[in-house]
Amino acid sequence: MKRAECACVVAAGDALGECPVWSAGEGRLYWTDVSAPALKWYQPATGTSGIRPLPKPLGAFVLRADEGMLAAFRAGLAYLDPATGAIEWHTEAVDLGDTRFNDGKCDAKGRFWVGTLDRQFRQGRAALYRVDRGLECRRMDGPFDLCNGLAWSPDNRAMYLTDTRAYAIYAYDFDLARGEIANRRLFVSFAGARGRPDGCAIDTEGFLWSAEVHGWCLNRYDPNGRCERKVELPVERPTSCAFGGPDLATLFVTTSTMGLSPEALAGQPLAGGLLALDPGVKGLPEPRFAG
Repeated sequence: MKRAECACVVAAGDALGECPVWSAGEGRLYWTDVSAPALKWYQPATGTSGIRPLPKPLGAFVLRADEGMLAAFRAGLAYLDPATGAIEWHTEAVDLGDTRFNDGKCDAKGRFWVGTLDRQFRQGRAALYRVDRGLECRRMDGPFDLCNGLAWSPDNRAMYLTDTRAYAIYAYDFDLARGEIANRRLFVSFAGARGRPDGCAIDTEGFLWSAEVHGWCLNRYDPNGRCERKVELPVERPTSCAFGGPDLATLFVTTSTMGLSPEALAGQPLAGGLLALDPGVKGLPEPRFAG
């Protein structure tokens, strides 16, 4: 394990920072604090940042092909205008019962894949959904314990899905043309590890970067699931990561302070902040929702 030369670019004070998304057109990174509901942003070129409070917790969001965002609030799907905060609710798109939306991303065809978690964290209640154009929502796989980070290989032949409470990252065969998955298999097991897998991102070499919440690190896995590198961080609870910057050469990391004692916080003053580091490899542009 090596220590990362990282900086806290925004002292955000996030209780549960999540879902970093780079907007190339704006030169801006967006992310959310789930527990103190807000959409936040950071502009590296100017060093400025901002915050827009939200009425409900936001599990995940993606940029739309035309403008705005598709947001998976824990209460349901909605179109979100980040500039004004206007929300167009579509809660009738799917009935989640006792579960709620968590993390999600778009595939290369602009379909939004989003997982759920059980509100009481009961095992085997979560599922993975695919949201198509027109907000048609289809259950694709399950059950899981807690669906989290998603990513695709650069050739779009593999999809990765994190189940945080099962201490596992799974891989699927992915059919880009049809938007179908098959042959779920264990990609990485975190059994016996210090932390659990959370959000993730893929780089141009096809290696998967996973935030190890409670583990003080990011892990980089090769396409066979071998841990090629552990990057130590100055915070216990990194939650997710995303490539950004004008050349997608910066890795941004969201973090959490949830459940940390005053003593623990005193020992990790960057906890809750938005971190940035140079990983020595570039990322891929995040696809936008086609609907």
